[in-house]
Amino acid sequence: MDYPYYYVAPVNTGVQSGLDLNQDGQTGGPDDAWGFGLFPGQYGMVIYSKYPIVQDQVRTFQNFRWQDMPNNQLPTDYYTPEQAEQLRLSSKSHWDVPVRVGNKTVHVLAAHPTPPSFDGPEDRNGRKNNDEIRFWADYVTGNKTASYIYDDAGQRGGLPRGERFVIVGDYNSDPNDGDSFPGAIGQLLNNSRVRDPLPTSTGAAEASELQGGANLTHESDPARDTADFNDNPAPGNLRVDYALPSKNLPLLDAGVFWPTPGQPGSELTGEYPFPTSDHRLVWVDVKVPGKR
Repeated sequence: MDYPYYYVAPVNTGVQSGLDLNQDGQTGGPDDAWGFGLFPGQYGMVIYSKYPIVQDQVRTFQNFRWQDMPNNQLPTDYYTPEQAEQLRLSSKSHWDVPVRVGNKTVHVLAAHPTPPSFDGPEDRNGRKNNDEIRFWADYVTGNKTASYIYDDAGQRGGLPRGERFVIVGDYNSDPNDGDSFPGAIGQLLNNSRVRDPLPTSTGAAEASELQGGANLTHESDPARDTADFNDNPAPGNLRVDYALPSKNLPLLDAGVFWPTPGQPGSELTGEYPFPTSDHRLVWVDVKVPGKR
């Protein structure tokens, strides 16, 4: 396969805020960046495409402020008023990247919300993860629900009704297990405009059984896991990576690339220390109606 088109843009990770965001009395550390990172662009994103990207219609939301989301989950007793006023919502960024498939457009909605952990009782990362996920839920719902949204160019509003889209990325949130804010990923999985293709793999189910530990108490179907995390004591393997098409894109097939040991490709996934990543590739095949 050849992917001749790509999109990449700045993200918030490693970009220093100049503020003491982890309240340790110092500034300039990775926790004091708009998104956790040692240098600008760490944990960044890129989109590769087989089809042309409509570059002049891309929308980015790197600078959207957390406090500008109505009814947000921003902690009220952790950040100073100055910090709360300036905090950006996206730990990396949110991108709306239109891709031209034949004579039709499909919007690739990409993001990588912060993990809902590595914080304290204020749950600042769990709350931020929830609202980073909610951003896309509001965006695809559109109309008045998305009226508060503004992009980095100042354009307001969400995705117009009837547009086709696929929400993609590592959203660091399992429907039932792990440390997520209650109902976080459900904001997308249960959205009336979003289709959950429920991808599975045999490798994930086998890994959960063999590794045991926290996996033994999980509620989610282990065959739907997409990440191989620490099992003792927690969080165990989780479903955190998603490719969620809009309901006006008919679903053909879906899966997770997680072969069982000895199967072709298992040398790419493996076990800890992983040869590539502790996350697995999620794929979805959809039909673009009316494509010519």
